[in-house]
Amino acid sequence: MTLSWNEIKDRALRFSKQWADTSNEDADAKPFLVEFFNVFGISSKRVGTFEHRVKKMDHKDGYIV
Repeated sequence: MTLSWNEIKDRALRFSKQWADTSNEDADAKPFLVEFFNVFGISSKRVGTFEHRVKKMDHKDGYIV
């Protein structure tokens, strides 16, 4: 489904208001990305993977989007 620029703008505004006071990155990372992609009409099934575990330079685990 192709979205108009006005629909994307309206969705982006709703998204920004919904997530304005979010503070827990660990708990909200995946829901945030699902809703962000939804702004553009992209389903989470189309994206597939949101984060990948990586080894940081200090040998601890980290994640990239």
